[in-house]
Amino acid sequence: MNLKQVVAFVTGGASGLGEATVRRVVNDGGKAMILDLAVERGEKLASELGGNALFQKMDVSNPESVEMALAKTVEMFGYLNVVVNCAGIATAEKVISKRGTHTLESFSKTLQVNLIGSFNVIRLAAAQMVGNEPNAGGERGVIICTASVAAYEGQIGQAAYSASKGGIVGMTLPIAREMAAHGIRVLTIAPGLFETPMFDSLPEDARKSLGSMIPFPSRLGYPEEYALLVRSILENPMLNGTTIRLDGAIRMQPK
Repeated sequence: MNLKQVVAFVTGGASGLGEATVRRVVNDGGKAMILDLAVERGEKLASELGGNALFQKMDVSNPESVEMALAKTVEMFGYLNVVVNCAGIATAEKVISKRGTHTLESFSKTLQVNLIGSFNVIRLAAAQMVGNEPNAGGERGVIICTASVAAYEGQIGQAAYSASKGGIVGMTLPIAREMAAHGIRVLTIAPGLFETPMFDSLPEDARKSLGSMIPFPSRLGYPEEYALLVRSILENPMLNGTTIRLDGAIRMQPK
């Protein structure tokens, strides 16, 4: 895919991995729609990046909200041919603890945002993409979701989070197989430990301790490195139907 022709629909685009992706897309000559619930951050980022980036408040789990954002993207940029799903929440709750049992509400909410929200965006965006004119290689679009190494090595207290990310990994191949008929590639990135807002409240020594768990490089990943993988996926048409670990070879321990 020609990076200058990219119109990317980036959920969770106001911070962390999503923000880095938006910046990468715009810096490479493409356009990006920033989708997030964080209005102030989203508007500030769009203002900084200029006319090739716009912000729209959106809830990934709400069909009407996503439909409005998709319509706004097409209205402003003419089409969309890339989706990067970065929106998500992290929960830590044991099945049984001193406080009682894991609440169904928190488990359901985690799946509703991370898994169902990702699928909601995929189904609605794909319906829009199938109408795109294919490029010389027959490609109409690329959909990228964000899982986690927790999909494979979930730690104690990550039952809900791991289930949500494992679901994303599990649906990648069947959706890619279906979308192949339309020239739309579907992939997932499974990051390890990255410098995202999730770690902002940790002291520096705790961040270094977490980074030292990673074989190489022994540090937290940078959001820009996630964005570089997004660019590689966009440029390489043979990448399809798989989940790529981006983790410095870390394998998470039980706790």
